Amino acid sequence: MTILTRYIAGAYLKILGLCLASFVAIYLVIDFLEKIGRLLRFHPRWIDIVQYFICKLPEIITQVIPLAVLMSTLLTLGMLSRNSEIVAMRGCGIGLGRISAPLIVIAAAVSLLTIFSNEFVLPSSYRQMRYVDQVLIRKQGTNTFFRQNNIWHKDESAIMMARVFDPGRQALRGITLWRFSDGMRPVSRIDAAEGTWDGARWTFKTVTVRGLAGPSVETRTLASLPAELNLKIEDLKVVDKYADNMGFFKLRDYVRKLKAGGYDTTRYEAQMHSKISLPFASLIMAFLGIPFALRGGRSSGVALGITASIGIGFAYFITNSILISFGQTGILPPLISAWAANVLFALSGIWLAMTLDR
Repeated sequence: MTILTRYIAGAYLKILGLCLASFVAIYLVIDFLEKIGRLLRFHPRWIDIVQYFICKLPEIITQVIPLAVLMSTLLTLGMLSRNSEIVAMRGCGIGLGRISAPLIVIAAAVSLLTIFSNEFVLPSSYRQMRYVDQVLIRKQGTNTFFRQNNIWHKDESAIMMARVFDPGRQALRGITLWRFSDGMRPVSRIDAAEGTWDGARWTFKTVTVRGLAGPSVETRTLASLPAELNLKIEDLKVVDKYADNMGFFKLRDYVRKLKAGGYDTTRYEAQMHSKISLPFASLIMAFLGIPFALRGGRSSGVALGITASIGIGFAYFITNSILISFGQTGILPPLISAWAANVLFALSGIWLAMTLDR
């Protein structure tokens, strides 16, 4: 690594850290003022409130870091331009590509770290944040994490309905299970008073089995019956409320499970692909910010950098949100909807770079 590369990278990292801390602080202040009145109604301990916002930090950082990368890119190059350092580098025969390379590499590293955080850090921190909010602050108990009434589950050749789920005992009550042949013709109906989970499979208790395949209905009663169901305790959690904070692989497994059950997975597929595309917003912001900052020349300053970064950042996130919503509703294929904003803004960066006065 040359002295010039270390100098540009060091200046960029310092400004990036400052911008990230500023965005996180602003987010925390606004979020705190918005929620503190509602939280205080439950008379929580202050340590629980502090823990709640600490657990939310990974989510906040993930959301604001593309804006921080964009602003730090504009401010770093603006500072170098105002001090005539870019002119001096160009005078020594150093090209814009070499000047920009440290910024691109750091932005790419930030994108990869964001993917790692989304996969391994964010899901656990979000679960802990929900636990603090629901259990420690609101005193609602752990049952709020699960669907508890009118539960339906579909396997490849079976449909199950349960009236109630008890998270404390990990038990279903009021179970009715229909099994079907290949032509979706019912072959049996199983009614059970209760179904318990032992960590590996379900066991139905106080069971009535009715065979429907023959010319007459055959009925028998059993004290217990092992049930081969592709259903786990985790599947009974209220997924819709935190699918945005699930990792890519976990969400992919959930999509495959829904597909095997015959459900429409378009909404979750769009979210799944966005788990990979959205972290690259940091790289796109740097790629777009470099030619934008260099076009300003020595006139680039702090005010221009802040204004431009906020404008470009909001334009990106609004465009990305609209396109992903198109993917969730089936207007666009999920893969295209997740990556379309990145492609559009990357092409804008290429156009700015090609029209840049060299």
